[in-house]
Amino acid sequence: MKLKFAAQCAGLVLSAMLGASAHAEINAKFAVTLSEKTHQGQGVARFVELVDKKTQGRIKIKPFYNGALGNDVQVTSALQGGTIDFTVPQTSTLTGMVKELEILDFPFLFSNEQEAEKVLDGATGQKLLDKLPAKGLVGLTYWENGFFNATNSKLPIQKWEDFQGLKFRAVQAKISQETVKALGANPVPLAVPELYTALETRTVDGQGTPSAVTAALKLNEVQKYLSLTKHSYGAFVPLVSKKFWDGLPAADQAILREAAIETRAFQRGVAREQAKSAEAAMAAKGLLINDITPAERRRMQTQVKPVWDMFAKDVGTDLVAEVVGQLATK
Repeated sequence: MKLKFAAQCAGLVLSAMLGASAHAEINAKFAVTLSEKTHQGQGVARFVELVDKKTQGRIKIKPFYNGALGNDVQVTSALQGGTIDFTVPQTSTLTGMVKELEILDFPFLFSNEQEAEKVLDGATGQKLLDKLPAKGLVGLTYWENGFFNATNSKLPIQKWEDFQGLKFRAVQAKISQETVKALGANPVPLAVPELYTALETRTVDGQGTPSAVTAALKLNEVQKYLSLTKHSYGAFVPLVSKKFWDGLPAADQAILREAAIETRAFQRGVAREQAKSAEAAMAAKGLLINDITPAERRRMQTQVKPVWDMFAKDVGTDLVAEVVGQLATK
């Protein structure tokens, strides 16, 4: 009888402990590269708010904006080590560990946001996210950085020949440098902190970033033309440390994924609105903005086809065919 009573007591204690654990407060850190006002920052703030609401305050996520915890590479590594719990880099930050993600850096891959959504929000996008857990990361969905457009100090770019001879900033990824070369410009690898001065001193003639980023960096002060080339599309991935993720019950994992997906439409809307408002603000300050005709964009895409061929083997020819096939169907 005593043994039976002792067993019952032990069972009640264990049950109470498990119940308390299931409802214990969870604290987490979210590293954010940009400010709270940006499309990235507003997305993070909405995500944190949704998680707080869905868990009645049980999961508390504290954002650290403006790169307070380090740059994208540093904090992604910290996620793998489990010292930071969340971050949201652009996919290009992850191509060193998941080569297939480089498909998203192919120049002139998407013509509009709807094409990007079709690939990212479907089976192909999920297939790419499924490769992250093996690297110590969990990708929840895709948010938006936006289309990259070309600025320069010499002439409006209306056709690919206008790139000829320009000294054009490239990021340090090889695919960016090869794209600049294919368009006939001379790639100059530069980090963002060096960019304003390089453009101001004419060490570099031009660069390409989403319009909202161009405005945030005040590059319109040292550039004359903005051409809406849409030569590349940037997607953010809200990431969770797998070490943190694996310690959560399945119900909490589902809440985090659900909150990230619910945030997606809001964040993309902010990104698109900020791009438009940034272009209007820069135009009002004297930046000359021109669009590119669909025919000329197709010519530019043809011109960079060798870059696709160069990187197709690395990302997988089947994957390239899969994405192209999806984009060909309406």
